[in-house]
Amino acid sequence: MLETIKFNPRIWFFLGFLGCSGLLAAGAYFQFVDGLEPCPLCISQRIAILFTGLCFLAAALHNPGRIGIKRYAVLGAFTALAGASISTRHVWLQHLPPDQVPECGPGLEYMLQNFPLFETLKLMLSGTGDCAEVNWSFLTLSMPAWTLIAFLMLATLSLLQIWNYPENT
Repeated sequence: MLETIKFNPRIWFFLGFLGCSGLLAAGAYFQFVDGLEPCPLCISQRIAILFTGLCFLAAALHNPGRIGIKRYAVLGAFTALAGASISTRHVWLQHLPPDQVPECGPGLEYMLQNFPLFETLKLMLSGTGDCAEVNWSFLTLSMPAWTLIAFLMLATLSLLQIWNYPENT
């Protein structure tokens, strides 16, 4: 029975890509339809989702052998776990007491125009007071918490492909 529903890694990588596409579409919906402006950590998480999705898409299109699947699986897990670390910091900032929340920083556009690239990246990844605001929640979890769950699921999906190689090929 399980053999009939077992997908090959190529399909799982493609499903992971679709999941990442859905996450990016949801972020665009919240930004452009609901009017929620993303903070620097939100933008960093979107970039991590994009890289994870591109890794999954490359794996699905390439359809590699056993060694290639392992490499794509590790790369996909790495990008997803990098995103999870950003989400973890974001959730942590949201749970700080109000007196410990960092100052709100300048907007991303201002930072890109007036700071060196590495300084902008450092500011983006450290977060600001804007990142501590909870503007949306579902089942008591904020958007960064749901994103953290999604990243962990994507990393797990990616690593499981190491053991999901078809035996008859």
